[in-house]
Amino acid sequence: MAAGKGTRLKSKRPKVLHEIGGRALLLHVIAAAESVVPAEKIFCIIGHEADRVRTATEHTGVQFVLQAEQRGTGHAIQVLKAFLTLSDQPLPEHLLVLSGDVPLIRPETLAALRDLHLREHAAMTILTAVPGDPTGYGRVLRRNPDRPDVTAIVEHRSLPPEQLHAPHTREINSGIYCFQTKALFDHLDSLSTNNAHGEFYLTDMAAMLVADGQRVVAIQAGTPDEILGANTIAEMMYLDAAMRLNSAKRLMSQGVTIFRPETCVIDPEVTVGPDTVIEPYVQLLGDTRIGSDSRIRSYSVIQNSHLGDHVLVRNGCILDAAAVAHHAVLGPYAHLRPESRIGEGAHVGNFVETKKATLGKGSKANHLNYLGDTVIGEGVNIGAGAITCNYDGVHKHLTTIGDNVFIGSDSTLVAPITIGAGAYIAAGSSITEDVPADALALGRSRQVTKPGWVAAKRASRQQVPQT
Repeated sequence: MAAGKGTRLKSKRPKVLHEIGGRALLLHVIAAAESVVPAEKIFCIIGHEADRVRTATEHTGVQFVLQAEQRGTGHAIQVLKAFLTLSDQPLPEHLLVLSGDVPLIRPETLAALRDLHLREHAAMTILTAVPGDPTGYGRVLRRNPDRPDVTAIVEHRSLPPEQLHAPHTREINSGIYCFQTKALFDHLDSLSTNNAHGEFYLTDMAAMLVADGQRVVAIQAGTPDEILGANTIAEMMYLDAAMRLNSAKRLMSQGVTIFRPETCVIDPEVTVGPDTVIEPYVQLLGDTRIGSDSRIRSYSVIQNSHLGDHVLVRNGCILDAAAVAHHAVLGPYAHLRPESRIGEGAHVGNFVETKKATLGKGSKANHLNYLGDTVIGEGVNIGAGAITCNYDGVHKHLTTIGDNVFIGSDSTLVAPITIGAGAYIAAGSSITEDVPADALALGRSRQVTKPGWVAAKRASRQQVPQT
């Protein structure tokens, strides 16, 4: 269910498109659901800003059902029933109902919910939790604390005073359910809007099924955090912190050292090899993979990038969609933009920026360089301040530098251009033509030195009368 607006967020974005852990809330839920059923059997019920939600999630392969008017959770399932009835698809025997704003739900929990539902031959199975403070949540009432059978779900405000803090009424409803489809659909039209909000509530289904003599059971989630939704930005950031801390714990259990993990931002998909060290205030985002025995120093941000083994990323580096081979050294303050390919043992140093650039094995660009649209061979030395001029104002052009080339400091290589293997480029040169292998190229004005010029100038100033 992903049709709600999320009024309390005070945001123009649909609630389910707000992000934690590097991706939208709804994408987390879809990923968990795919552990139980294939994507084509997942139905997203969308409503508020439906086109935006569809665009952001259609790459997953799920189906969409439009709830044009949002009249509660029960109404959302009524819309789904109408959609399935009119479609050519056979009705599923069972339905798993999820909320699009519960991003911490684990695949293992959904599997346990499904298995209990099938094993107990229940008409409805409810996922529950027992938080430290259940205030405000609907409570799940069981026939016997030691049995899974449920009698009803009661809203917090409807509980009598003697039950508000009783031990047997601390179990809350998560809003996540399994249903036997026929039992659910047979009772949907009996839902009432006789409540404070005038909406159809799916929670009423528990008492209705029990009254009809059908079985309703419940199972608790592993932790209360797992079933928490987010109604405010503050609540969302709590979930984000919990998710990222879980990511850090997962990596540490796999042999990764993370100093001050609470300061690091690590997305759930990130993988890191054992014996790699992550220093405080590092961000590892998206599809980032880091090998073993590497070290990522503080304040570096690495996104959608793949790093090999024994890589050193010094402080303050930014990597985006880059690939870094074994034993490379980056930074401090290097910026690797998309399609940067850094070879084995290569160095990209202080304030060096690369874009769509390949730096060969053992090559070095250690100081203040811009290398864009460039293919650089092995064993190349790029002097301080040297740059490739890849853009002519209309098109981007390629610079090709052969193996074992020496590029002197403050040189500018005006693309398109090729520097042959073993060539030398003199410091301060502006190179506009191809340079053959093993050649020395100079492209600068001849130096002029005028002995005594400064002394003569100083003397002439002293002869000017003072006014």
